[in-house]
Amino acid sequence: MKALDAPQDINADWLSRPSTQVAPDLIGCVLVRQLPDGKILRGLIVETEAYTPDDPACHAYRRRTPRNSVMFGPAGACYVYLIYGIYHCLNVVTDLDGIPSAVLIRALQLETSPPWIDPQKNVKLHRLAAGPGKLCLALKIDLSLNATLLQPVQPLWLEHRSEQFQQQLNESPSNLTQTTRIGLTQGVDLPWRWYLTDSSAVSKRG
Repeated sequence: MKALDAPQDINADWLSRPSTQVAPDLIGCVLVRQLPDGKILRGLIVETEAYTPDDPACHAYRRRTPRNSVMFGPAGACYVYLIYGIYHCLNVVTDLDGIPSAVLIRALQLETSPPWIDPQKNVKLHRLAAGPGKLCLALKIDLSLNATLLQPVQPLWLEHRSEQFQQQLNESPSNLTQTTRIGLTQGVDLPWRWYLTDSSAVSKRG
């Protein structure tokens, strides 16, 4: 039995809601990355974006393709894609089976610096995962993890907010900022980005 203060894993049922509901609820949760050698890295989720099936910025907006097919499956899988031929982005599939929607994890506050990060580059810990491409580089997330289920003992999983974080958010709701998404050409006016207001690990404010 887990201790009362132990982190509780997020299951597929919790994620089986519209992405616009899941995205703000993921702020303050923890993304856990387990590497092939068993090493575990953890990061507090500080920024997210929601994408829905009727959203012109969503990859599944027009039709189902081999690239976006994981979005049409049940909640709780990873949707990883490549942008600019260089950077990977990690998304959490949400909503009911057959309804393509997902939450983009935009930024993390890492607990520790991964050992492969070059210390000579002098990148501060809070900026190592301050953006979707940066966090995938920092945690070695690539296309090989696409469609991976977010479950313990898998390469990736999610943990709920701590009681302390939830209490602080209840007392200060302004610590969660809702605003428009960034880096898009369509759906730019939709206020579907959320971030931890006082976090220095957020990719971009406003």
